[in-house]
Amino acid sequence: GLLYVQQREFAVTTPKDGSVSILGSDDATTCHIVVLRHTGSGATCLTHCDGSDTEAEVSLIMSSVKSFSNSSACGRLEVHLVGGFNDDRQLSQKLTNQLLRAFDLQPEDVHLVTFCVTELNDREEQDIHFPIIYGIAVNVKTAEIFPATFPEKGPDEDLRSAHVLTGAPLTNIYDAKTEQLRIGPYFWGPFPHVDFWLEQDDAQILQNLSTSPLAEPPHFVSHIRSTLTFLKEHPFPSQSLFPDRKPRIYKKNEEGLWEQVCSDKI
Repeated sequence: GLLYVQQREFAVTTPKDGSVSILGSDDATTCHIVVLRHTGSGATCLTHCDGSDTEAEVSLIMSSVKSFSNSSACGRLEVHLVGGFNDDRQLSQKLTNQLLRAFDLQPEDVHLVTFCVTELNDREEQDIHFPIIYGIAVNVKTAEIFPATFPEKGPDEDLRSAHVLTGAPLTNIYDAKTEQLRIGPYFWGPFPHVDFWLEQDDAQILQNLSTSPLAEPPHFVSHIRSTLTFLKEHPFPSQSLFPDRKPRIYKKNEEGLWEQVCSDKI
């Protein structure tokens, strides 16, 4: 019942969903994971914010949750913010402030229920700071939120990461009405200096392509290499990945795993 949400993606669903009961994301260092839920409808959104355009992102997730909630229904909007730590560049603190401000600017009341960010999510080891919690999940049916890690971040992990690395805006990946995961169509041009980056050693990649090199999980560099290799193989996704300009669509099969659906069946 898991739907994994990558950086700069969001997904929203309700307790009526027969395919997805858990929304989750991890690998947040300076990023924050946001859960917004309407207690009346149970509509729940999870997103992984990196500070690229926080105000617009908060407006987007607010409208996505409200679209599942009847305005006359009782209940309230509750938000949970988790992630970040005391990083050298204070990127976490900046994102915390942006998120609080963006929710405060909303015309509706939003109740802050969980606040586990920046200095409240910080641990120190030999003078190096790390987040305590890197990932969370929310059970859409029970509203329980818990720390989580995800060995499986698919489907289309490299494609979705490539979309972020090429500067994409926050993207909705799930259609709760049809219970389908929809990836793309995404378009980008050749990634600048991709061969140069792929020739660099791990230390260089970590130092230059991470917001917090000392606090990254151990698989960070292999994940970046895999994404860069994907970008090298697909300089023009309009030709190689999305020639018909239709999304790649997945549904849960009987084993509960994502299975690609042919777009001509839709």
